[in-house]
Amino acid sequence: MASTDILPDALPGRLPRPGGPAGGAGRAGGTSAPAVPGDPATDAAGVVAGFDALETAPAQRTPIGRRLRQRVLPPLLGVALVLGLWQLAYGLHLTTPDKLPSPADVWHSLTDLWDRGTLFSIIWTSVWRGVSGFLTAVLIGTPIGLLVAQVRPLRAAVGPVLSGLQSLPSVAWVPAAVIWLGINNAAMYAVILLGAVPSITNGLIAGVDQVPPLLLRAGRTLGATGARGARHVLLPAALPGYLAGLKQGWAFSWRSLMAAELIASSPDLGLGLGRYLENQREFSDMAGVLLGIVLILVVGVAIDLLVFTPLERRVLRNRGLLAASH
Repeated sequence: MASTDILPDALPGRLPRPGGPAGGAGRAGGTSAPAVPGDPATDAAGVVAGFDALETAPAQRTPIGRRLRQRVLPPLLGVALVLGLWQLAYGLHLTTPDKLPSPADVWHSLTDLWDRGTLFSIIWTSVWRGVSGFLTAVLIGTPIGLLVAQVRPLRAAVGPVLSGLQSLPSVAWVPAAVIWLGINNAAMYAVILLGAVPSITNGLIAGVDQVPPLLLRAGRTLGATGARGARHVLLPAALPGYLAGLKQGWAFSWRSLMAAELIASSPDLGLGLGRYLENQREFSDMAGVLLGIVLILVVGVAIDLLVFTPLERRVLRNRGLLAASH
């Protein structure tokens, strides 16, 4: 009987077997059999095709003009708005010029420092102290954070102390540091460390707390234990929280340094931004005071934009949390 010669591959509703003739093509005209919804092979093929599409999707770069409009134009508009409101307040004589100088007066103070050749010296004195103190705080705060995060008794004893130190205003350490160490660079660095180390440590602890336990178990299974596990497994997994702690630690370092330079005065310390700000206050030069405030703000924002923002974007992009086109 003819029906006995029908092969299973040609039955209605059946997909061709992978090893069938013509690479799985149907018997009639070499065309593939239609996919049947609900079939395991069809579903698996769809999932694989979806993953392949995600992996092979080309990353489209945003044009440079659009990126400039998105990133540069809004801050410039904000600065222009502040300057406009400032000039308007000055023009309306809301207060006397000795209390609210015009933007042109502040610009004149800036050009005066430039003409005297002291502008970069003042900025560099503070930047060098802030950066070197921050790097020292990273070297101290990182191992402390790893120990406190992993040793429960140590965390119970030291954790509240670190949180309390982080909430303490940095300016409170300046009188104690001056009495302990004198009016010198050691006192400056002590204030920076006392302000930055707790922030870095707490940021790392928070990052470690967010690491999935499965990653830690996988690392131990592969032999990554102790210092090796901390370097290759724990720190990379806790990097987002750690980076947030570093960013906050820099902010505390910069603020602590400005507080120390405002209060401590000595020829051996040189002239930094904080000391320049206090000198202008003593001379009742409001234009110089505002210039000092602007320079402190500009340095802090520049470090954040040039160092921490690119690092943060890179970490987020590597973890698939930030589109490459952004």
